[in-house]
Amino acid sequence: RDRLVIVKPGTQVLHQRTLRIVGEVVEIVVGHRLAVSRALDRPIAMFVDGSDDEAIAASFDAGVSSYVVDGLAPHRIRPIIDLAVRRFNAFARLQADLAEAKGKLAEREAVDQAKRILMDNRAISEPQAYAELRKTAMNQGRRIAEIAEAVVTAHKLLGGR
Repeated sequence: RDRLVIVKPGTQVLHQRTLRIVGEVVEIVVGHRLAVSRALDRPIAMFVDGSDDEAIAASFDAGVSSYVVDGLAPHRIRPIIDLAVRRFNAFARLQADLAEAKGKLAEREAVDQAKRILMDNRAISEPQAYAELRKTAMNQGRRIAEIAEAVVTAHKLLGGR
């Protein structure tokens, strides 16, 4: 029988032969073909009776943290769930780190672009341009990246490239 079981708060365990959970989690169509209805923000452990490469790939793409074939034995569930939760948390940390790094890189690029604009328009050196950005940020109680983004935006509005 097909089941969706919550073993730990925030953890979903799917056991399926032909399972269809429309609009909530994942949709698994006859033949073990998986189509994501929307990504979950929680670990998913999936227990299946049979599998193929396509089903595994689709499950991975859907964010399944643990995919177990012919393994729904009561004594195995807890360690598999624990591993799924740990794997999910590790992946979530990596995603957060990546987003933070991308954000910092974008800020750095905006600061560099703002410095170039100030250097070109005022005929000043790079340290002087950075000092201007820093001074303005301090005077306005804002971050240097915010000031840099404002400089870049104003420059574009005034016809700069």
